[in-house]
Amino acid sequence: MLEYIGDIFHHFVDPKKRVFLGYIVLSIAIALFWLVFFRKKGLKSAFFKVFDKKILLSGSAISDYKMFLINRVLMLVLSPYLLTQLAVATFFYYSLLSLPIGGFLSSLNGTPTVIVATLFTFVFFTFDDFTKYWVHRWMHKWPVLWALHKVHHSAETLNPITVYRTHPLEGILFSLRGAFSQGIVISMFFFMFGNKVDLVTILGVNFLVFSFHVAGSNLRHSHIDIKYWSWLEKILISPAQHQLHHSLDERHYDKNFGAALSIWDWIFGSLHHSEDIDKLVLGIEDDDFNPRSVKELYLKPLKEILNIFSESLSSFKSLSKIFKI
Repeated sequence: MLEYIGDIFHHFVDPKKRVFLGYIVLSIAIALFWLVFFRKKGLKSAFFKVFDKKILLSGSAISDYKMFLINRVLMLVLSPYLLTQLAVATFFYYSLLSLPIGGFLSSLNGTPTVIVATLFTFVFFTFDDFTKYWVHRWMHKWPVLWALHKVHHSAETLNPITVYRTHPLEGILFSLRGAFSQGIVISMFFFMFGNKVDLVTILGVNFLVFSFHVAGSNLRHSHIDIKYWSWLEKILISPAQHQLHHSLDERHYDKNFGAALSIWDWIFGSLHHSEDIDKLVLGIEDDDFNPRSVKELYLKPLKEILNIFSESLSSFKSLSKIFKI
């Protein structure tokens, strides 16, 4: 029983996870530094701002905490049955072996291991972030996916645990995305460089992922609106930019889809720089959706998806009658 409970809360002691306690402590330190030196607040005032009970103990936050527990249990049960990056990598690796490019591969034999590791670390992180951008964007554009993703956007306040405020089907979709994107990169590099492939890591974590978390990734889901320089916000998503992504203001709709990198938003026209806003209103425009009811957060999306398919089927039947298909 204790081991099972430990598995549920393992993310807090795993450096590979965003909510690793070390990252959270660093995020708190960054938030205090920002408030004291850039917002000119006293240390006591800054402390109470970071640990604002109205935010951390709001009805929306309580729903986040409940969903964290439920989703962790569900994923512990489901994860052994989900597609893994190893399975994808193995499939693509053996597919690549049939390509007649032996001469090209021979030319790569002399590549220094340090260059291979550096390149692999960069491509692994960048391609993974690129696929996160597109899946996230599709979740806002396709009604079936939005029915799932709006569970996350229904949050009326933000805290680091809000990252777990997702419908389990969205969690499965992102797990499959990760398996494919990471598996493809792994297979390509092993195919080209063999046993020279390695990640540059700190505490067993991709160096770039580690840097992202150390730099305050948890503040993206928070009420601390840290902004970057304009030029930097074209490369990296600032906490303030991601907070705008959760805004109810129509000016912020379908903006800042990037996970760590904002360069995809810049390239594909969805970038929105941070703004000075006194009070950012968060949530979704849906009077029939109760963002504080955990039961509704899990069941309402399923009903909406069934309705979408039902309406599509009805439309198809109507067209069939008209065109006698």
